[in-house]
Amino acid sequence: MAGASDETRPSPDALLKAAQKEARGKLKIFFGAAPGVGKTYEMLSAARRRQGEGIDVVVGVVETHGRAETEAQLAGLEVVPRRHVDYKGRGLEEMDLDAILARRPQLVLVDELAHTNAPGSRHPKRHLDVEELRSAGIDVYSTLNVQHVESLNDVVARITRIRVRETVPDSVVDSADEVELVDLTPADLIARLGEGKVYVREQAQRALRHYFSPGNLTALRELALRRTAERVDEQMLSYMREHAITGPWAAGERVIVCLDPSAGAANAVRAAKRTAHGLDAELIALYVETERHALLTEAEQARLAEAMRLATQLGAEVVTVPGRSVVEEVLAFARARNATRIVVGKSRRSRWFELRHGAVVDELVRSGSGLAIEVAPSADAPEAAGPIDWLLGAPRTMGPYLEGALITALATAIGALVNAEFQLPNISLLFVVPVLIAATRHGLVPSLWVTGLSVLSYNFFFLAPLYQLAIADPANVVALVFLMVVAIVASALATRTRAQTQAARREARTTAELYAFSRKIAGVVDLDDLLWIVVTHLARLLNAEIAILMPQDGKLDLRAAFPPDGALNDADLAAARWAWDAERPTGRGTDTLPGVRWLFEPIRTSRSAIGIVGILASGEGRELSASERRLLEAVGNQAAVALERVALAADIDEARLGAERERLRSAMLTSVSHDLRTPLASIIGALSSFRSYRDRYDDATRDELIGTALSEAQRLDRFVGNLLDMTRLDAGVIVPKREIVEVGDLVSTTLRRAAPLLKDRVVASMIPQDLPALSLDFVLAEQTLFNLLDNASKYSPQDGRIEVEARHAGGRIEIVVRDEGPGIAEAALGRLFEKFYRAEDGDRRRPGTGLGLAIAKGFVEVQGGSISARNRSDRSGAEFVVSFPVT
Repeated sequence: MAGASDETRPSPDALLKAAQKEARGKLKIFFGAAPGVGKTYEMLSAARRRQGEGIDVVVGVVETHGRAETEAQLAGLEVVPRRHVDYKGRGLEEMDLDAILARRPQLVLVDELAHTNAPGSRHPKRHLDVEELRSAGIDVYSTLNVQHVESLNDVVARITRIRVRETVPDSVVDSADEVELVDLTPADLIARLGEGKVYVREQAQRALRHYFSPGNLTALRELALRRTAERVDEQMLSYMREHAITGPWAAGERVIVCLDPSAGAANAVRAAKRTAHGLDAELIALYVETERHALLTEAEQARLAEAMRLATQLGAEVVTVPGRSVVEEVLAFARARNATRIVVGKSRRSRWFELRHGAVVDELVRSGSGLAIEVAPSADAPEAAGPIDWLLGAPRTMGPYLEGALITALATAIGALVNAEFQLPNISLLFVVPVLIAATRHGLVPSLWVTGLSVLSYNFFFLAPLYQLAIADPANVVALVFLMVVAIVASALATRTRAQTQAARREARTTAELYAFSRKIAGVVDLDDLLWIVVTHLARLLNAEIAILMPQDGKLDLRAAFPPDGALNDADLAAARWAWDAERPTGRGTDTLPGVRWLFEPIRTSRSAIGIVGILASGEGRELSASERRLLEAVGNQAAVALERVALAADIDEARLGAERERLRSAMLTSVSHDLRTPLASIIGALSSFRSYRDRYDDATRDELIGTALSEAQRLDRFVGNLLDMTRLDAGVIVPKREIVEVGDLVSTTLRRAAPLLKDRVVASMIPQDLPALSLDFVLAEQTLFNLLDNASKYSPQDGRIEVEARHAGGRIEIVVRDEGPGIAEAALGRLFEKFYRAEDGDRRRPGTGLGLAIAKGFVEVQGGSISARNRSDRSGAEFVVSFPVT
């Protein structure tokens, strides 16, 4: 427990929180159970009183709902004009936040805190407007009904069968400096409703039949009273921490039951529950984990776990705190939580145990000033005598005892040498050293063994008569007794220090493990990797087999396990399914299906359960201890957050892919609908003219119409072919059929095929004769080069020059297509090969789907080549380079 100086020192956290509040405007909420109780009226009345005190008060927004008495209270108060918002053809009036900030009053009235602002406002919710006002140092009065509190929204919906959509987070209510309950009995509110003071009479009659029934109003009133009481309790605790008041202040009852591994722990929990229920008080089950926790037997650990489970089932908050003294930690916790009553089980320990460890009940009664101490009856059956507790940690091997004998012998030899030279009178102090060493290294029992050996050695080698276990001088008897007492006390102190050091090391190891675990999972984005880290880490920490099950396709499937070959039988899977459906621990060590081998714990996030972790502790029938359960809970919470993060990342990726798919779909529809309709329109126009007016046209006109239809049909064929090629590329079904290809043949064949496209251009090809052959799919390579020539023809001017050059570059063959068009804009260079992307060329729209270059890139890469684009360095124009390796 903290010292006296700590008890009289204000809480730093509470002082920091108070200092932060001083820099902000204060919020007062007028809180009510239902509409019509008079919240707005009371707010306006309070504002008028503040105005009378000289405070600058303005009205930001107040909804009078046509109530005459409320409108009368507005007289004399400055009202900031509202802001007009147009939304879907309707005019809405909203609070003008900027006007209020510019006006900077001392106090502003903002009615209906849960209001949703019109779309386009700076904040979606009115309570966010209030936060901005408070950040600017302006005090705010506001109103709120209990059904608008987020945590109570579903409770109110079950009571009234009406769900309110506008809510505020509980943190808004908790951050308020004052909450004033505006209360009205159900009878008075119904009377006001009948008089038309809440709604018009038609609406009032409907409200009386549904929302405003006496039962509903009574339940809502109780909710409002309880929520206000919770807020007042938080304010009282904050005040006590800020002013270093140890308490307790019995403004409200709070009961703490002390848990221990005795057989009467369950009785104490039940007695505490009866007490808490009778006082309508909060119940907290507290266990203080001292150095003795590591020495608990399996039976004691089982009793402690059973008491914790019982407390949880009875609705208690279970808390475990480490400490040196049970009484000090219980009292410190009770004062920190402002508890009024402590329930503790009656001790059945021996007098010897209480002399060594203290009587908890007696010390609580002696030290618990201001606290009511209730002693619960013990178990009916007497507690079986167990092994002596200080023998539980004794080493079971001979090594520590042999080591103690050797250290004692060494101390004796050193003492003999020193005594021979200097004749020291206090040579007995030398024997304290091996006692301390034994206690520090091996605990109490080996140190007592060394104490006995040291006393015998001192008597035998240094007390007259020498080399006999006898004492001639009575003064030496006193010296020997003092040596034994000093050795035993030093042994006990060193043993306690060793136990505390070991406990600190365990806590440090646990903290380090949790830190390492959090670092491991921090950057993991793959679900399988994350689950593997979780199961391996838990398996090492708990010395158990671990399995994680998660829902998939409506079933609970095993997603990860350590060891990997671990398996769950049908009974285990049924227990896991029950734990998932009920969201409760199931299996070994619980009250549900305790015969199952595994313990199944749900993994929960703030939203819901996302999986089940199964633990099979090593050892026949072993259950997890309280410390192991806390460790499991800590790791499970971190794992749940990481799993939620991975799921959110997957959702974001899916949303991004969906947006990209939608963008591509829109681009494809836009491009295809235009570029397919254009040639179709030309074909239909030419053929319909030919059919209708064939006799009126001469041969030249007929040939021109047929030629137009044919060229547009070929153009349409290219569009459809590009779409099909892109579909094949996306599906990954294109497998190159390689053959020996001469570069000259490839270029000449492609130029002949593209001749109709290039008829108005000057085409020049430069193909060296000594180029080596390539291993390519001729069809894919020809289509690639054709698409490049098609692109060049679109962007080249009439009579422009298009060049096709092949060259040997190291171990590769490059085919270059150049045009004399406007070139490529800098911003477009990185996107030229994207699907459906077409570079801008001023205001002119080039024909095409934007797939030609994307298909060319896909065909080149599937054959092991590469393609790039750049602007020409010698003049205006673009240059595309296709590169294939020489094989």
